[in-house]
Amino acid sequence: MTIDIARLGRRPGSMMTHVETVPSPERIGLDLMAIAAGAPIDLDLQLQSVSEGVLVTGSVSAPTTGECSRCLNPLSGHVTVDLTELFAYPDSTTEATTEEDEVGHVVDDAVDLEQSIIDEVGLTLPFSPLCTPDCPGLCPDCGVRLLDAEPDHHHDKIDPRWAKLSALLPDTPDTDGASSEGGS
Repeated sequence: MTIDIARLGRRPGSMMTHVETVPSPERIGLDLMAIAAGAPIDLDLQLQSVSEGVLVTGSVSAPTTGECSRCLNPLSGHVTVDLTELFAYPDSTTEATTEEDEVGHVVDDAVDLEQSIIDEVGLTLPFSPLCTPDCPGLCPDCGVRLLDAEPDHHHDKIDPRWAKLSALLPDTPDTDGASSEGGS
Protein backbone atom coordinates (compact mmCIF):
# COMPACT_ATOMS: atom_id res chain seq x y z
CA MET A 1 0.00 0.00 0.00
CA THR A 2 2.71 2.37 -1.07
CA ILE A 3 1.79 5.68 -2.68
CA ASP A 4 4.17 7.60 -4.93
CA ILE A 5 4.33 11.24 -3.82
CA ALA A 6 6.84 12.57 -6.38
CA ARG A 7 4.10 14.86 -7.82
CA LEU A 8 3.84 16.69 -4.49
CA GLY A 9 7.45 17.71 -4.44
CA ARG A 10 8.57 19.39 -1.27
CA ARG A 11 6.36 22.42 -1.74
CA PRO A 12 4.35 23.03 1.45
CA GLY A 13 0.68 23.40 0.59
CA SER A 14 0.70 21.23 -2.53
CA MET A 15 -1.94 18.54 -2.38
CA MET A 16 -3.06 15.45 -4.27
CA THR A 17 -6.01 13.09 -3.99
CA HIS A 18 -5.53 9.35 -4.06
CA VAL A 19 -8.58 7.12 -4.60
CA GLU A 20 -7.83 3.45 -5.19
CA THR A 21 -8.98 -0.05 -4.34
CA VAL A 22 -6.15 -2.41 -3.41
CA PRO A 23 -6.15 -6.03 -2.21
CA SER A 24 -5.27 -6.59 1.42
CA PRO A 25 -1.68 -7.90 1.50
CA GLU A 26 -2.38 -9.99 4.59
CA ARG A 27 -5.06 -10.64 7.20
CA ILE A 28 -5.55 -7.35 9.05
CA GLY A 29 -7.28 -7.30 12.40
CA LEU A 30 -7.88 -9.34 15.51
CA ASP A 31 -8.37 -13.04 16.22
CA LEU A 32 -12.18 -13.03 15.95
CA MET A 33 -12.71 -10.26 13.36
CA ALA A 34 -10.47 -9.09 10.54
CA ILE A 35 -10.07 -8.00 6.94
CA ALA A 36 -9.26 -11.18 5.04
CA ALA A 37 -6.09 -11.45 2.98
CA GLY A 38 -6.87 -10.37 -0.58
CA ALA A 39 -10.07 -8.51 0.38
CA PRO A 40 -10.58 -5.17 -1.40
CA ILE A 41 -9.50 -2.14 0.63
CA ASP A 42 -10.91 1.20 -0.57
CA LEU A 43 -8.56 4.15 -0.07
CA ASP A 44 -9.94 7.70 -0.28
CA LEU A 45 -7.05 9.92 0.75
CA GLN A 46 -5.72 13.46 0.58
CA LEU A 47 -1.94 13.84 0.64
CA GLN A 48 -0.65 17.29 1.53
CA SER A 49 2.93 18.46 1.56
CA VAL A 50 3.78 20.27 4.80
CA SER A 51 7.11 21.71 5.92
CA GLU A 52 8.10 18.57 7.87
CA GLY A 53 6.76 15.91 5.51
CA VAL A 54 3.55 14.63 3.98
CA LEU A 55 0.26 14.68 5.87
CA VAL A 56 -2.07 11.86 4.81
CA THR A 57 -5.76 12.21 5.74
CA GLY A 58 -8.85 10.38 4.58
CA SER A 59 -10.74 7.16 5.02
CA VAL A 60 -10.01 3.49 4.49
CA SER A 61 -12.81 0.93 4.25
CA ALA A 62 -12.98 -2.81 3.71
CA PRO A 63 -15.21 -5.83 4.30
CA THR A 64 -14.60 -7.86 7.45
CA THR A 65 -15.16 -11.48 8.34
CA GLY A 66 -14.98 -13.30 11.64
CA GLU A 67 -17.00 -15.17 14.21
CA CYS A 68 -19.19 -14.39 17.20
CA SER A 69 -17.20 -14.51 20.44
CA ARG A 70 -20.02 -16.35 22.24
CA CYS A 71 -21.54 -18.82 19.76
CA LEU A 72 -18.79 -18.93 17.08
CA ASN A 73 -21.26 -18.26 14.24
CA PRO A 74 -19.68 -16.68 11.15
CA LEU A 75 -19.96 -12.89 10.94
CA SER A 76 -19.41 -10.45 8.13
CA GLY A 77 -19.38 -6.69 8.19
CA HIS A 78 -17.62 -3.59 7.01
CA VAL A 79 -15.05 -1.37 8.69
CA THR A 80 -14.28 2.25 7.89
CA VAL A 81 -11.44 4.06 9.61
CA ASP A 82 -10.31 7.66 9.43
CA LEU A 83 -6.62 8.03 8.82
CA THR A 84 -4.48 11.02 9.78
CA GLU A 85 -0.77 10.34 9.60
CA LEU A 86 2.36 12.43 9.14
CA PHE A 87 5.21 10.95 7.12
CA ALA A 88 8.43 12.87 7.81
CA TYR A 89 10.92 13.87 5.13
CA PRO A 90 14.34 12.20 5.54
CA ASP A 91 16.17 15.34 6.73
CA SER A 92 13.34 17.06 8.63
CA THR A 93 13.31 18.21 12.25
CA THR A 94 10.42 15.82 12.93
CA GLU A 95 12.50 12.85 11.85
CA ALA A 96 15.46 14.01 13.93
CA THR A 97 13.44 14.61 17.12
CA THR A 98 11.12 11.59 17.20
CA GLU A 99 11.63 7.90 17.72
CA GLU A 100 11.80 5.83 14.55
CA ASP A 101 8.50 4.03 15.22
CA GLU A 102 6.55 7.15 16.30
CA VAL A 103 6.17 8.67 12.87
CA GLY A 104 6.15 7.31 9.34
CA HIS A 105 8.88 8.25 6.90
CA VAL A 106 8.99 9.30 3.27
CA VAL A 107 11.26 6.80 1.51
CA ASP A 108 12.23 7.23 -2.15
CA ASP A 109 9.38 9.71 -2.79
CA ALA A 110 6.80 7.24 -1.47
CA VAL A 111 4.79 6.64 1.71
CA ASP A 112 3.84 3.18 2.91
CA LEU A 113 0.40 3.16 4.55
CA GLU A 114 0.29 -0.53 5.48
CA GLN A 115 1.32 -0.19 9.15
CA SER A 116 -0.90 2.86 9.67
CA ILE A 117 -3.90 0.97 8.28
CA ILE A 118 -3.12 -2.12 10.38
CA ASP A 119 -2.94 0.03 13.53
CA GLU A 120 -6.20 1.91 12.86
CA VAL A 121 -8.17 -1.20 11.89
CA GLY A 122 -6.89 -3.06 14.95
CA LEU A 123 -8.10 -0.25 17.20
CA THR A 124 -11.49 0.00 15.48
CA LEU A 125 -12.59 -3.64 15.26
CA PRO A 126 -14.47 -5.07 18.26
CA PHE A 127 -12.35 -7.26 20.53
CA SER A 128 -15.32 -9.56 21.23
CA PRO A 129 -17.72 -9.33 18.26
CA LEU A 130 -21.28 -10.60 18.74
CA CYS A 131 -23.85 -11.86 16.23
CA THR A 132 -26.57 -10.19 18.32
CA PRO A 133 -26.18 -8.07 21.47
CA ASP A 134 -28.04 -10.69 23.52
CA CYS A 135 -26.36 -13.80 22.07
CA PRO A 136 -26.55 -16.50 24.77
CA GLY A 137 -23.55 -18.41 23.39
CA LEU A 138 -22.94 -22.14 23.67
CA CYS A 139 -24.11 -24.62 26.30
CA PRO A 140 -21.16 -25.14 28.65
CA ASP A 141 -22.03 -28.84 29.05
CA CYS A 142 -22.70 -30.09 25.52
CA GLY A 143 -21.60 -27.22 23.26
CA VAL A 144 -24.93 -26.79 21.44
CA ARG A 145 -25.69 -23.25 20.32
CA LEU A 146 -28.26 -21.98 22.84
CA LEU A 147 -30.20 -19.98 20.21
CA ASP A 148 -30.86 -23.25 18.37
CA ALA A 149 -31.53 -25.35 21.48
CA GLU A 150 -34.95 -26.15 22.92
CA PRO A 151 -36.24 -23.50 25.36
CA ASP A 152 -35.98 -25.96 28.27
CA HIS A 153 -32.46 -27.13 27.36
CA HIS A 154 -30.58 -28.05 30.51
CA HIS A 155 -28.40 -30.73 32.01
CA ASP A 156 -29.07 -32.20 35.43
CA LYS A 157 -25.77 -32.09 37.19
CA ILE A 158 -25.43 -33.76 40.52
CA ASP A 159 -22.42 -33.22 42.70
CA PRO A 160 -20.58 -36.57 42.66
CA ARG A 161 -20.40 -36.48 46.46
CA TRP A 162 -24.22 -36.56 46.61
CA ALA A 163 -24.83 -38.85 43.61
CA LYS A 164 -25.70 -41.91 45.74
CA LEU A 165 -28.51 -39.97 47.41
CA SER A 166 -30.21 -39.41 44.04
CA ALA A 167 -31.21 -43.08 44.10
CA LEU A 168 -33.47 -42.29 47.07
CA LEU A 169 -35.43 -39.67 45.09
CA PRO A 170 -38.62 -40.76 43.29
CA ASP A 171 -38.29 -41.10 39.52
CA THR A 172 -41.11 -38.64 38.81
CA PRO A 173 -41.85 -35.60 40.93
CA ASP A 174 -45.33 -35.20 42.39
CA THR A 175 -46.91 -32.61 40.08
CA ASP A 176 -50.37 -32.18 41.62
CA GLY A 177 -49.02 -30.38 44.66
CA ALA A 178 -50.38 -32.94 47.15
CA SER A 179 -48.11 -34.18 49.86
CA SER A 180 -47.26 -37.88 49.88
CA GLU A 181 -47.58 -37.95 53.67
CA GLY A 182 -51.27 -38.26 54.25
CA GLY A 183 -53.25 -35.66 52.43
CA SER A 184 -56.87 -34.82 53.28
